Amino acid sequence: MKTKPRDPSEHKQDGPLTRESLLAYLDLNPAATKRDLSRHFGLKGGGKIVLKRMLADLANDGEVKRKPGRKLSRVGSIPEVSVVEVIELDTDGELLCRPANWDSPNKPPRITLTPGHDGISEGPAIGIGEKFLARLKLNGSEYEAKIIKRLGVSSGKTVGVFRKLGRQGRVEPVDRKARHDFHIAEADMGGAIDGELVVIEPSSERQMGLPRARVLERLGRSNEPKAISLIAIHTHGIPDQFPQAVLSEADRVKPATLEDHVDLRHVPLVTIDPPDARDHDDAVWATLDDDESNKGGYKAIVAIADVAYYVQPNSAIDREAARRGNSVYFPDRVVPMLPERLSADLCSLKENQDRAILACHLKFDPDGKLKGHRFERALMRSAARLTYQEVQEALEGNPNEKTKPLLQPILKPLEACYRALVRARTKRSPLDLDLPEHKIELGADGHVKSIGVRERYDAHKLIEEFMIQANVAAAEALESKRCPLVYRVHAPPSAEKLHALSDFLGSMNISLPKGQTLTTAMLNQILEAAKNTPNNDLINVVMLRSQSQAEYNPDNIGHFGLALHRYAHFTSPIRRYADLIVHRALVRSNKLGPGGLTDMEISHLTTTAQDISGFERRAMAAERDSNDRYISAFMSDRVGAEFDGKISGVTRFGLFIRLAETGADGLIPIRALGREFFTHNEKMHALVGEKSGLTFRLGERVRVRLEETTPLTGGLRFALLEGGRPGKPIRNVEQRKSGPKQQTRHKNRR
Repeated sequence: MKTKPRDPSEHKQDGPLTRESLLAYLDLNPAATKRDLSRHFGLKGGGKIVLKRMLADLANDGEVKRKPGRKLSRVGSIPEVSVVEVIELDTDGELLCRPANWDSPNKPPRITLTPGHDGISEGPAIGIGEKFLARLKLNGSEYEAKIIKRLGVSSGKTVGVFRKLGRQGRVEPVDRKARHDFHIAEADMGGAIDGELVVIEPSSERQMGLPRARVLERLGRSNEPKAISLIAIHTHGIPDQFPQAVLSEADRVKPATLEDHVDLRHVPLVTIDPPDARDHDDAVWATLDDDESNKGGYKAIVAIADVAYYVQPNSAIDREAARRGNSVYFPDRVVPMLPERLSADLCSLKENQDRAILACHLKFDPDGKLKGHRFERALMRSAARLTYQEVQEALEGNPNEKTKPLLQPILKPLEACYRALVRARTKRSPLDLDLPEHKIELGADGHVKSIGVRERYDAHKLIEEFMIQANVAAAEALESKRCPLVYRVHAPPSAEKLHALSDFLGSMNISLPKGQTLTTAMLNQILEAAKNTPNNDLINVVMLRSQSQAEYNPDNIGHFGLALHRYAHFTSPIRRYADLIVHRALVRSNKLGPGGLTDMEISHLTTTAQDISGFERRAMAAERDSNDRYISAFMSDRVGAEFDGKISGVTRFGLFIRLAETGADGLIPIRALGREFFTHNEKMHALVGEKSGLTFRLGERVRVRLEETTPLTGGLRFALLEGGRPGKPIRNVEQRKSGPKQQTRHKNRR
């Protein structure tokens, strides 16, 4: 790469089109298009066809990738201006860096930040773990970096276990990807004791040996159950302490009155939640519609806590909620988006207590099609706090003392309306994946008591379908008023993922319709055909991985997975800032009083959507890491035990195994599979032995033995006892080269 990319319009031909000359051109022009390449090499007619085939081969070999806007780049190339991260200090006192986003399986090039090249005259020195925007200059095979902008001096904070070594200390990071420990001088220990979980900040001081750091915060003993969620909270930078100004503002909030709200306290709305629910922000009610023009249809109310009434735009509470983005849920605690005064009190729809709501009035025809909707601010009084299991048992004919008097007047009409909605849902055919969810249950001592599959009742689906309809109504209502909002969008699978899915299904003699616009109904047909076959789990997992990630966006592209043209999160403003934005938009567009969306908020909707999408991903990663650590701790006393499981992931370095009993995920390193080379076939989601042909494929059943647990990092390591299928050996190098890029060789040396 040169420091100044060549202008693609300068299409002087350096020589004939070859694999080498094409790659050399992309090195110099990392954002070229096929048109640029054709002009540069003077290609016409058949020459363009040769170029197309050559690019396809290079993509299969992992040499070239397509970027947004039809631009091509060489995998592993580094743009002249890039985000880089300081990873260590070398023996010459130079800070070594790596690209923050490295897309190649090969080792990234060496990037040095030498004294005098940091481009900064003020502020603290650059420290290990810090990221910055840099201008890169190629010097031989290495790069020199000059800082354009620092991206936060706090980015290098690390969580680890403190170990006392005489008068010195050492911190072992809990991140399994960490490259090294940290040395802690006596003056920087901050009172930490041996075995304590601490937050450290790497020092910018340059020295030989381990990088130095100082203790910023002590989190308690690393072997305490609460340490697991604390690790996730601090590792992912989740704000877990409310500023005093926020708490004081929340304490001053007064309950809503009928002065600002319609009286709906006579309507027997009920909440239906898990037994351990920490907040109750939605309630439902339904009955047959008495409108003669909608004979056999239903009318319903979805009542959602009126958070917008209590959290005014740009207030201290609002700014803190925007900084958090959403509540984060761990097995032992919740880190709420709103202070407890709101999330667990005024905005929680408690049984037999007056609560302010934003009521979504819905009208459905006999087949469950949404015919109309309106929104109003109201005051409700929950007729009952019910659990999913209670409702399910009542609907199945086994009501308890609480649900028996509610069965005919409340629960049966809700069920009847839900059955109509199911008919509409079936016609719409949203993506119907069969993926079990596991639940971690803690005992009184904070340790894991059990791990099991979370039960899914029709009562769950009932609430879910009512919430979906309210979300659709919110989006439709705001569109009709031409009011800006944040949509919940889900793009169809990308062309690349769709191609990979088609190849995978083709290997199982299943065809994905071609030449048609992909719909969820097409995918559901494949899923339905796979039911009760050995490949059911495998197809469900691969189908899930082919999907795009849902996100928030002020521009609507629809929701592919739900098969909906417009969709906005409206039903959980206690725990999602996106829903609060939608509430404010409804208040503004319907002129419902104070707390409407402001012009300033509208001007920042794009940034807000990007932020809350990022906060959602952060929460998901923290919750996943926490679960991994809880499961690893739970399995610690079962080392040596044997388990049945399935291959849940196939990588070039080994197999991920998910246990049937607990849903625990662990790794079988590739070195433990046998004494031969293995090829990673990404198309088939498999590892294939080159001599034996022994094949390990995603979704297949295996028998494993638990070899090691590391609770602090959340790791499990297994040994294979039974599994793998006979297959055709890969006989020679030429045969390997003829395959796509995913065929990567690995030798086991056990």
